[in-house]
Amino acid sequence: MKSEILRQIGTISRSLDSISNVEFARFELAKGQYLYLSRIKENPGIIQHRLSELLCVDKSTANRAINKLEQKGLIVKKDDLKNKKEKRLYLTEEGEKVYPLIIRENEYSTKIALKDISTQNQEIFLEVLNTMSDNISHDWLEVKKGHIRKY
Repeated sequence: MKSEILRQIGTISRSLDSISNVEFARFELAKGQYLYLSRIKENPGIIQHRLSELLCVDKSTANRAINKLEQKGLIVKKDDLKNKKEKRLYLTEEGEKVYPLIIRENEYSTKIALKDISTQNQEIFLEVLNTMSDNISHDWLEVKKGHIRKY
């Protein structure tokens, strides 16, 4: 039963990602770029390093996605006032127009996913998911640093 939990979470994640990639293709957003757009909107001025950690992706993956979003005119990079090596990320006016559609899709998907699940069970599930996310994020950071997990 335990191994089934992550399999089901993976199935849900891949399904929703596939749906989003199809639905956001009209904005030329591909392969999870909508996630970057959302996190930048929710964290205006976020630096690339922090964004990659937030999304649990390596720096080169984040860099490619960020550059594509910048080329499409959806985000802009601005110099950090204290650290010239860092760039702060913000949505452009065009990015601001796309964001509400991403949120509507997210709200709809959430409504479908949680259909027939009581509010109490949703709260418990969220608590469990947050704990799982914290556990996995810690491992991800360790592996990213080059550590090998002991199975």
